[in-house]
Amino acid sequence: MDSAFDDEVEVEQTVSIQEYLKDVEEQELEADLVLGGDEGKECTYNKGYMKRQAIFSCLTCVPDGNAGVCTACSLSCHDGHEIVELWTKRNFRCDCGNSKFGEFYCKLFPSKDVENTENTYNHNFKGSYCTCGRPYPDPDAEEQVEMIQCSVCEDWFHEEHIGLESSDEIPRDEEGEPLYEDFMCGACSAACHFIRLYPRAIWAVERQHAATVCASKDKDVMEEDTHVGCGSGKLENGNSQIPSEKYQSVAEDKSESLHCTGDLASGENSGKNMVLEKSTLLDVSLHANCVLGVDLENISSNLEIKPIFLSKGWRNALCRCERCTDYYKKKNISFLVDKEDSIVEYEKMAKHKREEIMQQREGAELSLLNNLGHVEKMEILSGIADMKDELRSFMESFDSSKPITSADVQQVFENLKKKRRRVE
Repeated sequence: MDSAFDDEVEVEQTVSIQEYLKDVEEQELEADLVLGGDEGKECTYNKGYMKRQAIFSCLTCVPDGNAGVCTACSLSCHDGHEIVELWTKRNFRCDCGNSKFGEFYCKLFPSKDVENTENTYNHNFKGSYCTCGRPYPDPDAEEQVEMIQCSVCEDWFHEEHIGLESSDEIPRDEEGEPLYEDFMCGACSAACHFIRLYPRAIWAVERQHAATVCASKDKDVMEEDTHVGCGSGKLENGNSQIPSEKYQSVAEDKSESLHCTGDLASGENSGKNMVLEKSTLLDVSLHANCVLGVDLENISSNLEIKPIFLSKGWRNALCRCERCTDYYKKKNISFLVDKEDSIVEYEKMAKHKREEIMQQREGAELSLLNNLGHVEKMEILSGIADMKDELRSFMESFDSSKPITSADVQQVFENLKKKRRRVE
């Protein structure tokens, strides 16, 4: 009877100060990574079409969902509105207050063009995601599940809707952490079918042991400290690289008909072949700088639409010769060979900005202290010493088995006030 009663009693959750501070720091870091280090004080319109930034859609102002605003405008101009958080978008310029907003004007930067013609919008701006078109969070879902963003179209997908037979096919380690750097949905993998011409080492594999096998198989075509892209160089962060000579030899050896049979998700045979006819192959002697040695314009493909999971540093392996670069531009996928386009680089930049801001704050605090007179300095240092002593006294006398309450904290500050009055 007693145990049944005990089960009904709600136990108040407690956390240590260290746990609380760690949680706050992790939340701040996560926010900085999403916002790219943007403090949300100024509209980004003046920066033009930014390679990548956090974007929000205001359905209160633009119900059709064909406009996006920057972080600062979402806070200053659209506070209290129905906002859709879109995480990040590439090549986007803030729309806040332009013609799509009717009579509404941007409070931070009202002088904007009528329309940002280079911006692109998808159903995410209406609060819909994936092929199922559901919102996130989904009010009808019993449990919210994580979604995966396509690195090309930037839509978000539920794992069960990306076209795999099982979510076990998604490359993860034993702890469930992703083994891939980027993901391409089925539709985008078909549009970027030339990716299959590259060695299997640029694909992430399903399990860690498989990655080791794959690396062993491809070690003869991967070389450290070389950079691919019309020549040589290296993949970053210790990743090995693919020398162009190997691609040229492949093109020469299969000049009659080149069959690329790698599975889009894991690099294994999918039963669907991409065939390069003799006319497709370039004269390697005339186009020695092309990594693939083929004309991407003339590639005919008959592909099963499946997603691709790409390994760390895969972008650095893509050819950057003039012909391939022109092809990327024509297909509006030049961002694939732009290092700064990747989420990895975006988050790296955000961490760098965060560190700079923290250093600036510390410098400002030291500067403030140095600019004070001797008496003011002594008062501040004395106050800090009193705070430390009071906290130390409190912690030494407090029962560690009990949680710290708001009343306890208030008592600490009350004791400090009494001590201060005695001093005065």
